[in-house]
Amino acid sequence: MKLLLALLSLLLTFSVLVQSHEAYFGLKTNDNEEFVFKLIKSAEIQKARKILSGKEEYEIHVMGNIKKKQEKYNPNYSFILDPNTIDFFDIGVRICDVTSQKIQDNIDRPCSIASGVQDLQD
Repeated sequence: MKLLLALLSLLLTFSVLVQSHEAYFGLKTNDNEEFVFKLIKSAEIQKARKILSGKEEYEIHVMGNIKKKQEKYNPNYSFILDPNTIDFFDIGVRICDVTSQKIQDNIDRPCSIASGVQDLQD
């Protein structure tokens, strides 16, 4: 019984560590600039890695809520994508096709059909 409790405790600790994992990815926007975003959900991290490996071919574009905040991982912009809201999509409406500068000028909830994941930032 003690062994079972110890294993359960270890499993819970491991699940907390897995949930707190983060990864940084870059994307190229329509104006050919790199934008870095942080993922904190393991499902999204796995999906981004599948996109990079070519295993995911459809939901490859990035969307999320904007936060007016500058982070050291994305120093060229005064905004970030909120890691809690980032999602991937396949088809977007034309209104979602924006450049980084348009986002900078109109911070709301942009998404870009040209915002495919380009690389992993370690």
